[in-house]
Amino acid sequence: MQITPSSSGAPAWRLQDAKAQFSALVDCALRGVPQHVTRRGKQAVVVLSEQDFQALQRSAASRPSKPGNLIEHLLAMPKAAASLPDDDFGRLEVQPRDIDFT
Repeated sequence: MQITPSSSGAPAWRLQDAKAQFSALVDCALRGVPQHVTRRGKQAVVVLSEQDFQALQRSAASRPSKPGNLIEHLLAMPKAAASLPDDDFGRLEVQPRDIDFT
C-alpha cells in the first residue's frame, strides 16, 4: 500500500490501494480525517464521513447564492432603533471635559 501526500498536505491514497484497503479508508474518514484518493497521480476524489458531509451541505446552503451590492447589504442590517425603547432613542449622555489652553 502506498499513501502519498496530496497538494493540501493530507495523505492521499492511490486508487488501487483505496480499493484494496477500502475499510481502512472509511475508518479514517469516520475519525474525521478527509481521505484524498488519486487516479493516475492526480487528485480525483475526497472521502468524507456522513457527518462532515452534512455539515458541509448546511454551510453551503446558508451562504447567499450571489453577493449583493452595498445598498442591499446595508438595507439588510438590523435597525439599531428597534432594540431601544422609544424614550431612550436619540438621547446621548455626553459630559464635556475640561481642556487647559495654557
